[in-house]
Amino acid sequence: MLNIFARASVARITDPVGGWLVRRGLSPNTMTVLGTAGTIGAALWFLPRGDLFVGAAVVTVFVLFDLLDGAMARVSGGSTVFGAVLDSCCDRLADAALFGAIAYWCFVGADDRVTGIAALVSLGCGQVISYIKARAEASGLSADGGLVERAERLIIGLVGVGVHGLGVPYILQASLWLLAVLSVITVVQRLLAVHRSASEQAA
Repeated sequence: MLNIFARASVARITDPVGGWLVRRGLSPNTMTVLGTAGTIGAALWFLPRGDLFVGAAVVTVFVLFDLLDGAMARVSGGSTVFGAVLDSCCDRLADAALFGAIAYWCFVGADDRVTGIAALVSLGCGQVISYIKARAEASGLSADGGLVERAERLIIGLVGVGVHGLGVPYILQASLWLLAVLSVITVVQRLLAVHRSASEQAA
C-alpha cells in the first residue's frame, strides 16, 4: 500500500543518491547483496541477544539499501531480469532472518510463546504474500495490492521491536499480533485478486 503513495516522493530522494553510487562504480546487484548481508547479520547478531533497539536501528539502515538498489537500477537504465530475481530472493532471505530472529528472542529470550507464534505467523504469511504475486505473474495473472506489503511489514515489525527495546511495555506484542492479523488478511486479498484475474482472463 505504501508503495503506491510513497514511491514518487521517495524516488526524489533516492535517485540522486543512487546516481552518485553508480558513478562511483557500484552496481545495483552489489547494493542488493550488501543490504541483504547487513540485514541478516544485524538481525541474527543483535535480536537473539536482546539488543532490540540497536538491532532494529541497524537493520533499518541496511533495509534502506533496498531503496537504493532500485534507484541505482533506474539511473543505470532499468533493472535486469537477473537483478529482479536477485532482489526478490534477497528480500525473502532478509525477511526470514529478521522475523526468525524476532521469533527466537520471543521464545527463548522473553519466554513469550504467544508473541513468538505471532512472529512466526507474520514470517510465514510474508513469504506467502510475495510468492502469490510471483506465481501469479508467472502465470500471466495479477495479484497486486493488499493491506501489508513488504514495506508495511518491515515498518510495523521494526518499530515494535525498537520501541520495545526502549522499555515500552506490550508494544512488541501489539505490533506483532497486528502484523499477523493483517498479513493473514493480505494473503486472502491476494488470492482473491488472483481469482478475479483468472476469471477475467478466462472470460
